Amino acid sequence: MRTWDVIIIGGGIIGLSLSIALRKRGARVLIVERGEPGREASYAAAGMLVECSLETPPALRPLATASAQMYPEFVHELQDESRVDVDLRDDGTILLCPPDHAQGRAGFSTENQLPSPLSAFEPALADPQQAAIFLKERSVDPRALAAAALKAAKHRGVDISSGRAVTEVLISDGRIAGVRTEKTSYAALAVVNCAGAWAGDFGPQRFPTRPVKGQMLSVAGGPRNTARHVIRSPEIYLVPRSDGRVLIGATVEEAGYDKRTDPAVIEQMHRAALRLMPALSGARMLEAWAGLRPGTPDNLPILGPTATPGYFVAAGHFRDGILLTPVTAHVMAQVVTESRPDYDILAFSPTRFQL
Repeated sequence: MRTWDVIIIGGGIIGLSLSIALRKRGARVLIVERGEPGREASYAAAGMLVECSLETPPALRPLATASAQMYPEFVHELQDESRVDVDLRDDGTILLCPPDHAQGRAGFSTENQLPSPLSAFEPALADPQQAAIFLKERSVDPRALAAAALKAAKHRGVDISSGRAVTEVLISDGRIAGVRTEKTSYAALAVVNCAGAWAGDFGPQRFPTRPVKGQMLSVAGGPRNTARHVIRSPEIYLVPRSDGRVLIGATVEEAGYDKRTDPAVIEQMHRAALRLMPALSGARMLEAWAGLRPGTPDNLPILGPTATPGYFVAAGHFRDGILLTPVTAHVMAQVVTESRPDYDILAFSPTRFQL
């Protein structure tokens, strides 16, 4: 039986990027994906690279900052190898919120003040007098990012098995030996669980990941540059793409593995977007979809080695999977290859859930 150095369970953006990082270190890598690579949470995400918000747990902020800083080089490498444009934009974000809320935000400073009046900075907004701050954040097209990572992984010689879910992680003499699917088994010296919302579906340890549903829609065809920046309000957010699309999202629902969209919810979000930016009424609705974010009880990712030698986890990124991809791939490649990690990930250890 053929043996790999590392098997990665899950072919989302985390698993794909980790496979590339491991190949750079000379590891033979196999990705085992239950469906189609890059078509679950990665495909459904909006792509806002929110480095730090009031909702970001304090323990996660150093890792989020590091990953945001890694993004330009990370994207440059992927685009160079894949020839896929991932639409990395650095126009920034307008956060619409009361002034006292803005000034209470972690990291708020005079740099967050708008460089010009809101009416000039984002003229299509319905209320150009509302309070707002400016955040130097980027955005990316996650679908294009996953497509680029898939092409780059294949280019680097990563093997991929798709269409069969892992049913069991194999152990021999107390350490990892590979994985089993419904049809076959694969042997490896190490296994990394990057299965997202499905990360807790198999042993040897089960982790409390759960699916958190998010519904979104996209529109296109309105006036050019209707939204110039990512816009976040308490009710809705808008994410413009360079091809003219605008994404509108997103719900946060505890609905199990249900990925169906609710027409009433989609219509409610659409109306909220039109209230925020009436010029979008001239755009047609392109698509509505739902994805499953991988949540954890403490809203922190699960990163690092488990109690079983050779078994690692990189899952549970919740709403920050796209943002945390570069740093996760970097640090987990170091951990799996027994190098000293550049970042402290002790707070995200899988052992925190083991009694």
